[in-house]
Amino acid sequence: MSTANRAPRRDATQNRTAILDSARLLLRRDPDASLEAIAAEAGLSRRAVYGHFATRDDLVAEVLTLGAQRIARALGPVEHPDSRVRIALIGIRLWHEVDHVRVVAQLALREPYREQIAAALAPVRRALLESVEAGRSEGTIRTDVAAEVLAHLTESAALAVLAEATRGGMSHTEGRTLVMLNGLAVIGLSWREARELIDATPQLRDPAHDAAAPPDPDATHDADGTPTPDGTPAPDAPHHPDATHDADVRPAPPAPPKASAAPAEPAPPAAHPGAL
Repeated sequence: MSTANRAPRRDATQNRTAILDSARLLLRRDPDASLEAIAAEAGLSRRAVYGHFATRDDLVAEVLTLGAQRIARALGPVEHPDSRVRIALIGIRLWHEVDHVRVVAQLALREPYREQIAAALAPVRRALLESVEAGRSEGTIRTDVAAEVLAHLTESAALAVLAEATRGGMSHTEGRTLVMLNGLAVIGLSWREARELIDATPQLRDPAHDAAAPPDPDATHDADGTPTPDGTPAPDAPHHPDATHDADVRPAPPAPPKASAAPAEPAPPAAHPGAL
């Protein structure tokens, strides 16, 4: 089996996951987080990071691509006959992906990521625009603002709640409700009308109806069930004898031999027939 086609070692896959998780965490706090800080958060050296990503821009681009794809998968399909409810449901789905949305929103207007993020988030924006246009035709959504502008403002209203939740430690229930109220206010509902709509709609009122993000059909999974970020095969393949290890990672020591069972004690001799 050639080296080029061999599946990556589990330690390399785990390192890549740790790098991406650390980058997402630090970029959410500081969009200018350094590569050194990301490596330190992952418990690795810069050399180990460069083994997976040639530059910081490549790492950030991967974080953004994965985040935007996850957001897009979480949205759909969002179905309901009432356009206002669909818009509120989109807000709920975004709320459930707050960690990914926060990073994407922070870097969405920066070069060289702007076009990449716009393409990845296109399904989100298309769903919002279609719902706004349908609501305007139904007479349930304001018509004094252009549909494209209204859809963009609705998206911005949801992102504002997500950003505030990250900064202020908002509870899940508060954030979920506020992201709906904010979006419904933008499309023309008063806070009383928005509350009445939420209370009258089980999908909005009850968090038990919230749908989880659909699984990525192309993703493989680690042993713990977590999708691998680069779509590599599950790292349970047998170890190749000449496989190399990622930087800063040593192979696990061999398991100690199992202790052998203690020998059974001999049975007592049988009693003599004449014994008492």
